[in-house]
Amino acid sequence: MSSPSLTLPSQERPARRRLLEILGALAIAATYVYLVLNQPADITGGPGSASALIALTGFLAGAVLLIVAVLPTLPASTLVLIPVALVLNIVLGQFVGSTLVPFYLDAIGTVLIAVLAGPAAGAATGALSSIVWSFFNPTVLPFAAGAALIGCLAGLAARYGLFRRFYLAPVAGFLTGIIAGVVSAPVAAFVYGGTSGVATGAIVSAFRAMGDSLLAAITKQALLSDPMDKAIVFTIVAVLAYALPRRARQQFPFIRHHRVLAGNSPAPATQANTQAGVRSDAPAQAPAPGSASGPANDSALNG
Repeated sequence: MSSPSLTLPSQERPARRRLLEILGALAIAATYVYLVLNQPADITGGPGSASALIALTGFLAGAVLLIVAVLPTLPASTLVLIPVALVLNIVLGQFVGSTLVPFYLDAIGTVLIAVLAGPAAGAATGALSSIVWSFFNPTVLPFAAGAALIGCLAGLAARYGLFRRFYLAPVAGFLTGIIAGVVSAPVAAFVYGGTSGVATGAIVSAFRAMGDSLLAAITKQALLSDPMDKAIVFTIVAVLAYALPRRARQQFPFIRHHRVLAGNSPAPATQANTQAGVRSDAPAQAPAPGSASGPANDSALNG
């Protein structure tokens, strides 16, 4: 009588993780659609308003599902870095948003986690960053979907090798910024009627003075600011990732499995030995009598 397959649990676990990732992404996307369609004006009143509670619940549920999905694959080093990434996002975002710089720089922590741990971890970090930040600044809560999207796209860029060449990192960031800008524009227009940043708000006002509609003005501002902002963010993260010692980088399974950074592949000699089935610790075999590798035959071949 045949015994049950021993590989079934290992096959079920990836399928379960994939299902949780899909459910988490759907929860975040559905909350985003709700905010754009309903345009709740009371969301700026803080977490106590009905729309803010709905947004918090939807985004938090999505983030938790993503974290549960990737938790078994995350090393302790990543779990320690996530709170640091949240603080980095909030502090830089709050500071830069109050200046005359038309950028945000509030996704460095999100992109760093995405590069080290993958798309799902990056998306969860982005959503959590906006959720935590919203307790200090309620205006950022509806942008949690965009923050999660940035983390997901950064992880995909890392998975497909766009961080192996340093010059490709800002290109990936630029493209991510275009997509993120298009996604965030309806939230800024329909939910808030503008942007919360000092410099970005001035750009929107300038486009409005030229006769553009609110959505057109905010979209143009986003397409000016977001691509450059994400190009800078991706470049900074690439510098940080390559600055990590090789031993530290190899602690992240995502980096090892997908060879995210240049120089993370095994040495050529090791690869050759592995392919040939040669063990480095195997004892050397004595040459067979009369073989061409013996000293006598070597001297005969040489003259």
